[in-house]
Amino acid sequence: MGATQSGNALRRETERQMGAKNSNQLERSATHLIHRAGQRATDIFQAEARDSGLTPRQFAVLMTIADEEGLTQTDLVDRTGIDRSTLADIVARLLARGLIHRKRAKEDGRAYAIKLTSQGWKGLRDAEPGAAATDSRLLAVLPPAKRQEFLDILNTIVTAMNK
Repeated sequence: MGATQSGNALRRETERQMGAKNSNQLERSATHLIHRAGQRATDIFQAEARDSGLTPRQFAVLMTIADEEGLTQTDLVDRTGIDRSTLADIVARLLARGLIHRKRAKEDGRAYAIKLTSQGWKGLRDAEPGAAATDSRLLAVLPPAKRQEFLDILNTIVTAMNK
């Protein structure tokens, strides 16, 4: 075996070992695993709720508004965890689609109170089966006894990091 072949073999073996090491590190990285789980959840939602035309974040915003109509965009940022600029884009898209409307808030004339339109309520109802199917598919990989515990842990993380 020549020097080049020997060097290539050593490089491939090192890369193989590093790949295994990095893979193991990623399997213990909460940041990476939460991100990957979120990616899979988005993929599943887009497949399950495709006909609604909503993204998971748009669905979350509509759900939040449905739970408490009249919220401002700042309230929506606080409740959904979606950053301000992304939320502004989502609101603009939902307005353009006629799913929400807004008017000046009574408490603060600088802010807008956001409500669902009748089309928004319909869009939300249309997306709910896909969202439920997404949750079911995600949770199905866990033993039934662990599903609520998993949700509780995620809620603990979200709540603790919001402080």
